[in-house]
Amino acid sequence: MSILDLFDGGFRKRNKDHFAAIVRVAMEDGVISDEEKAFLDRLARNLDVSDDEYKAILKDYMSHPINHPLSYDHRLERLYDLARMVHVDHIKGDDEERLLKKIAIGLGFSHENVGYIVDKALNLVSEKVDLDTFMDKMKHMNQ
Repeated sequence: MSILDLFDGGFRKRNKDHFAAIVRVAMEDGVISDEEKAFLDRLARNLDVSDDEYKAILKDYMSHPINHPLSYDHRLERLYDLARMVHVDHIKGDDEERLLKKIAIGLGFSHENVGYIVDKALNLVSEKVDLDTFMDKMKHMNQ
């Protein structure tokens, strides 16, 4: 087995774990809306989660822990990626905000300011900023 095989397996496992955590967050209210389902389908494709893995995760989502990134930079990177996916999927209005708020809380952002964080993230993504600009503006959003 080559080093690449080890890296690919670890990368796939992280993606699968990340996807499973997002499914668990999406299921917190017991319902996955059509918009959330479309987003999860796209996310599974982007994270290279197989159909069988997807079905298994949906069936047993409670067995997957929500392990949010420990560093603030990693949380922002994931938020950036997810906000871009939500934006590209054209999930609009309340559904867009509700979905991203649930995911942001799952990433470890606080309940108290998650609305502000999501609003700012979606605005920056709609302006098509790059990751570095996104992170800089998110870190300095109170200034």
